[in-house]
Amino acid sequence: MKKHDNIYAKALNKVDDFKFDESVVDVFPDMIQRSVPGYETIVHTIGELAKIAVTPNTVVYDLGCSLGAASLSVARAVPNDTCEIIGVDASEAMVERCKRVVQTFTLPNPIVIQHGFAQSVEIKNASLVVMNFTLQFIPPADREALLKRIYDGLNPGGMLVLSEKIRHPTLTGNELLVDLHHQFKRDNGYSELEVSQKRAALEKVMLTDTFHEHDTRLRKVGFTDVVMWYKCYNFTSMVAIKG
Repeated sequence: MKKHDNIYAKALNKVDDFKFDESVVDVFPDMIQRSVPGYETIVHTIGELAKIAVTPNTVVYDLGCSLGAASLSVARAVPNDTCEIIGVDASEAMVERCKRVVQTFTLPNPIVIQHGFAQSVEIKNASLVVMNFTLQFIPPADREALLKRIYDGLNPGGMLVLSEKIRHPTLTGNELLVDLHHQFKRDNGYSELEVSQKRAALEKVMLTDTFHEHDTRLRKVGFTDVVMWYKCYNFTSMVAIKG
């Protein structure tokens, strides 16, 4: 049974910057489902995209794998023994829990979970790279170089699945999307206090880009097409294709 997220339910004297520590790991499945519209759809579709992108004897990288939802989706979607899946996360607590999650399943394609930073992972012989709400936590100055390394490590025809919270380019439009997202969280049982304190915790940690910024940067590093396949409020998932 997944634990209920009540991390921000009580008023805090000081709201610290958000981090993926043991307290977050404990409630992560509940937190992500109640905070990110369409999360289950995105994870399921990553498996569907894997059916298209993943070719025999290649590697799939899940950068910022959290508890392995995307990795598991890929492992189950493609034919047996097609690929190796490498999941990487910067949070030691998340990695240790993810290893235990993965070990509970008999999978048609192996998943290896590693502790490390996305910026340091060597990408090679990749048919698919997944960054499911990960790039937004990478320092902005590191994003282009990381995407270039991913592009270089992808085989021709390979795909990058990039899911992100995005910022609308106008203040009025952005505030509208933020309001809709906050109402989504209220509808899922979060109080006004929880919404406010979580927003404060993420303010300096999760730095979002506009879709145009994502599209421009992806094409700059070499991707020939960028397809936004999902959007709800200020959350999107896109596929960048290496021609």
